[in-house]
Amino acid sequence: MAKRTASRQELRKQVEAAEAIEKAGGKKATKKKATKKKATKKKAKRKTAKAKVAVRNRLIWGVFSGNMKEEARFPYEQREEADKKIESLRARATKKLYFIQPIKEPIPDAPAEVVEEDAEKK
Repeated sequence: MAKRTASRQELRKQVEAAEAIEKAGGKKATKKKATKKKATKKKAKRKTAKAKVAVRNRLIWGVFSGNMKEEARFPYEQREEADKKIESLRARATKKLYFIQPIKEPIPDAPAEVVEEDAEKK
């Protein structure tokens, strides 16, 4: 049968008992009790999570061949043009498979830089 792990309260009681023995009987503490004391102190510290910056993405249509080679990209509003591209590719190679798949790509922060450049020109 597997040994049950000790709860935090039990570990804390053991550490406090070791500290009481250490204070009463001098500074003679066993290595096990000293390591348990260190382990409980390490568990007490908690790291604060950093706030994640939300990355803005845009959705575009990608035209792919059967072996996942990207043939073309179109903005999200131009789904009809992507369909036309598939029809033209299928007309050239009838045995190959082509399909459309949405792609999420991060939006660059270029518009903020353009605004700063315009302010410098004025």
